[in-house]
Amino acid sequence: MKIAVVGIGYVGTSLAVLLAQNNEVVALDKSQEKINLLNQKQSPIHDNEIQDFLENKSLNLSATLDKNRAFKNADYVIIATPTDYDPETDFFNTKLIESVISDVLAINQNAVMVIKSTIPIGYVNRVKAQFGVNNILFSPEFLREGLSLYDNLYPSRIIVGEKSPRAEKFANLLVEGAIRKDMPVLLTDATEAEAIKLFANTYLAMRVAYFNELDTYAEIYDLNSRQIIDGVCLDPRINNHYNNPSFGYGGYCLPKDTKQLLANYKKAPQKMITAIVSSNATRMDFITHQVLERKPKKIGIYRLIMKTGSDNCRDSAMAGVIYRLQDRGIELFIYEPSLDQDTFNDTKLIKDLNKFISQSDVIIANRMDEVLLPHKAKVYCRDIFGKQ
Repeated sequence: MKIAVVGIGYVGTSLAVLLAQNNEVVALDKSQEKINLLNQKQSPIHDNEIQDFLENKSLNLSATLDKNRAFKNADYVIIATPTDYDPETDFFNTKLIESVISDVLAINQNAVMVIKSTIPIGYVNRVKAQFGVNNILFSPEFLREGLSLYDNLYPSRIIVGEKSPRAEKFANLLVEGAIRKDMPVLLTDATEAEAIKLFANTYLAMRVAYFNELDTYAEIYDLNSRQIIDGVCLDPRINNHYNNPSFGYGGYCLPKDTKQLLANYKKAPQKMITAIVSSNATRMDFITHQVLERKPKKIGIYRLIMKTGSDNCRDSAMAGVIYRLQDRGIELFIYEPSLDQDTFNDTKLIKDLNKFISQSDVIIANRMDEVLLPHKAKVYCRDIFGKQ
């Protein structure tokens, strides 16, 4: 088959590599830099499995800026463009998706379009009516940054939001490319698939928020947070997932997905979804307060990325803490080697680690790093497991 993948980010790149093992895949993006990297067998994102596959596997994969080349004669077009949450409309911004749909319909009306971007509940039915077509599906992705191809090779489940032969065929393409073959495959209605994605991510955010609030209590009352969490998580119904305290849930998915789910609740009574969303701001307020209690004159921010193996700083919990500290008139600077720039949100970046450490009165780190251990006395960090 010929498959076009629109958007060379975590989702699009990992799917392109996965499917190019057994199909002709053409990746489309607006970034010439990403196109060049992919064509040179270099991953445009930080993902070890993607880089390994590009270097060592036989892949029928190319990248282009040309819509006609990508869409012409394609059996499937996978749409993996970003959908940032717009607080003014209380919905994801889906303009990029609609732009791709218009382009595909102008070039290849027979292609089945599969949306992999996260979308509001009810979006597929609305967009089908908007364009007067029926060849649009939604298939939620459940990938971790830095492990996106791994999670496609060993998926927890495959879900496609349509009960049809073409949906089953698309699911089989994903199974064919995966190493794991016994994963559950679920075909649902379109709106139910959209809800699965948002409810799953909101549950994960709820777990992060729960253990963060447990940790807040432990810190306020001078209790050992790890002992409490270890004991709580020995219950097999609770277990050890997403239980490491942090500065808040962040990254590209959880903040926007929880807000989108809350927006979809306008006509349904609820308390918990509002609490999950508001708890994140409460945690960042608390972290900021605890840092300021040390009365620092210079605060060093150690890393912006959300997790090891990722190079994504967008919407990180640390960024939320930075915004709060900027209002206090304290000198801030950041150590983030993944960024090739001089500032981040008007805060200076220091590229020399030793200089960064020596100049900091307090170093705040969402996750502990071994390079900080000799300077632990000046580090504020709530990471109790030393893992993501």
